[in-house]
Amino acid sequence: TILGETHEEEDEILPRKDYESLDYDRCINDPYLEVLENMDNKKAQRYEAVKWVMVFAIGVCTGLVGLFVDFFVRLFTQLKFRVVQSSVEECTEKGCLALSLLMLLGFNLTFVFLASLLVLIQPVAAGSGIPEIKCYLNGVKVPGVVRLRTVMCKATGVLFSVAGGLFVGKEGPMIHSGAVVGAGLPQFQSISLRKIQFNFPYFRSDRDKRDFVSAGAAAGVAAAFGAPIGGTLFSLEEGSSFWNQGLTWKVLFCSMAATFTLNFFRSGIQFGSWGSFQLPGLLNFGEFKCSESDKKCHLWTAVDLGFFILMGIVGGLLGATFNCLNKRLAKYRMRNVHPKPKLVRVLESLLVSLTTTVVVFLASMVLGECRQLSSTSQSGNDTLSLQGMSEDVNSSIKTFFCPNETYNDMATLFFNPQESAILQLFHQDGTFSPVTLSLFFLLYFLLSCWTYGISVPSGLFVPSLLCGAAFGRLVANLLKSYIGLDHIYSGTFALIGAAAFLGGVVRMTISLTVILIESTNEITYGLPIMITLMIAKWTGDFFNKGIYDIHVNLRGVPLLEWETEVEMDKLRASDIMEPNLTYVYPHTRIQSLVSILRTTVHHAFPVVTENRGNEREFMKGNQLISNNIKFKKSSILTRAGEQRKRSQSMKSYPSSELRNMCDEHIATEEPPEKEDLLQQMLERRYTPYPNLYPDQSPSEEWTMEERFRPLTFHGLILRSQLVTLLVRGVCYSESQSSASQPRLSHAEMSEDYPRYPDIHDLDLTLLNPRMIVDVTPYMNPSPFAVSPNTHVSQVFNLFRTMGLRHLPVVNAVGEIVGIITRHNLTHEFLQARLRQHYQTI
Repeated sequence: TILGETHEEEDEILPRKDYESLDYDRCINDPYLEVLENMDNKKAQRYEAVKWVMVFAIGVCTGLVGLFVDFFVRLFTQLKFRVVQSSVEECTEKGCLALSLLMLLGFNLTFVFLASLLVLIQPVAAGSGIPEIKCYLNGVKVPGVVRLRTVMCKATGVLFSVAGGLFVGKEGPMIHSGAVVGAGLPQFQSISLRKIQFNFPYFRSDRDKRDFVSAGAAAGVAAAFGAPIGGTLFSLEEGSSFWNQGLTWKVLFCSMAATFTLNFFRSGIQFGSWGSFQLPGLLNFGEFKCSESDKKCHLWTAVDLGFFILMGIVGGLLGATFNCLNKRLAKYRMRNVHPKPKLVRVLESLLVSLTTTVVVFLASMVLGECRQLSSTSQSGNDTLSLQGMSEDVNSSIKTFFCPNETYNDMATLFFNPQESAILQLFHQDGTFSPVTLSLFFLLYFLLSCWTYGISVPSGLFVPSLLCGAAFGRLVANLLKSYIGLDHIYSGTFALIGAAAFLGGVVRMTISLTVILIESTNEITYGLPIMITLMIAKWTGDFFNKGIYDIHVNLRGVPLLEWETEVEMDKLRASDIMEPNLTYVYPHTRIQSLVSILRTTVHHAFPVVTENRGNEREFMKGNQLISNNIKFKKSSILTRAGEQRKRSQSMKSYPSSELRNMCDEHIATEEPPEKEDLLQQMLERRYTPYPNLYPDQSPSEEWTMEERFRPLTFHGLILRSQLVTLLVRGVCYSESQSSASQPRLSHAEMSEDYPRYPDIHDLDLTLLNPRMIVDVTPYMNPSPFAVSPNTHVSQVFNLFRTMGLRHLPVVNAVGEIVGIITRHNLTHEFLQARLRQHYQTI
């Protein structure tokens, strides 16, 4: 694939990187795939059964990864808080709070340092991993994103990041971890474990691997939130670009397996009741219900919908602000931090950890309010004692620096795991002052924005939920105190605030709605959550993109959107294609193949034959034939004509090379011949594989017509296939027929998947450069192709929905005039071509 240079915005100075495309269309009409061609019903059923077993195994392993992360996060966090809390209680009496702060800093800096070291080992393990998985499922190969080393560094690093007190979550990395499990488990091999090899011939294509990655990503969501349906919808909405109906049931089954595996072990370990299934996910929102003694309380009413809409608007604005600030920070890091030695990234992570720890400690000590354990307000449902609270909410109250029978509301939010703080905001009523909530929201907003993007594994879901829950709880307190709406249930507003802020940041709709509903186990929240998320997304989209799309664009990844803009239909396939092709012939010498492979980076090559005959002899006498050929010449696009038009606009070629061969005068004085000359021409033009073995490459002295000769298109062959043929010595000598060439099976061709040998590692002394390779048995003879006059929207839909990698542009007489790749369909490239189109009108 030729990805070339990506169009950059005027204020964009970040470097762009070329990414490979995944070969999702390889299995279409591939003639040597005897595994599929010779598969009878029993083998097909066995193949399908193995796929179901693999899907189940992916779900179970993803659940076990979630169990590993959750167990050690709880272990390290409880250890840290117990030591620090006992130190604070002792130092409160003795006046040695500085020692407590140093102790807390020691824990946090050590954990964050370990997380940063793991990212140095595998840089792609940084962040949440959702942008990388989204790119992979869209068809872009991000190096190292699904390696075993990545999931080991990711899963271990995120538990240190969370235990280190950073404002990050473990749910996003769970999605990445599940995707890696899905990519590696069905392969039964790994680069990190080269010596372990299994003879497992199934699933040796990018298409199968993509399906398993989709299932793994869904299993990660299901394990994180206990939401198997939400995980399936997440993989469909935010992840996979190419979906089929059969995949839906497998992905749901995988999500269910992950959810119940994690539920089984967590419930057994925490409650000692194996098989009780009481903890469905890493993050549980608890049960929302009003107090039985308060008859006026309702979870939500029709009047509240108006406030929910306003909260959605504010959530969208806050999310857009968060994304804007984080984008500027990411640009700054790419300019000033990433080019420097790797130690600078570790120091940045330690600086963020140091700042976060000091802010949390000082805010809890100075800004927190000491409040009574039970409070009574004007509202009946505000009367709530500790006995009425859930055990989890009761046990997470912190009494830092407060006298007996009181607790510190700021410390209760800051000195608890984020999941416990969310439960406090959802289910504690009347215990947080508006000042505390405002300061907590502001500090958490700024610190979480600064944290996302540093070189540690980090998620964004839980920090966004916690920040939004504080916002929603603040709104509920203000409505109760200053407007007198006593019927309001504060937990509902906290949930809606969390949904509004999270929706404004990530811009997800249906999948996030289902995830939140499944996490609350309250179907009546469906309508307000859906309305809030829609409003937040529309508001945020007015200013910028979602946080994951922003980071994808900053990396320069050629991600394809769901559809093109209506205005793009002013362009045709000929306007966006690449006419300057590198091609191979059906029978090509080894020296030519090696030269082509070593001097280009393309991942596929058209297989063509040249048309060199002079067509004027066919235009003598017969007016009908003459008119037909003139119509063909005037209506059929050629590569030379297209390149000539572009060259004239650039003024980069001498006028002698820009002569218009199509406009030359055609003599018609000679009498017509008796046979159908047009049919003769077409038969000659469609004669398959003429005996042409050109060994010379295009010369700079060639004219435009010599450089861009008409080429009859016969198929596509991949770089990996050509290299495999050379490595295995598939060729024949000029004195022999092509039938003497060895024939490779599909299993032999895919034996090195997914990492085929590189042409630069090939030992040329083992090859005879004069030998000939017949590529026709291995090429794809019928790839998807489009006409030069095809609308861009049709080209885009075909490329996107079929999971293509290369799309040849073929004219009406079978000549290839260009090729379209992922780069030619990116938003930036189409915008540039559209501007060029307006300039030429």
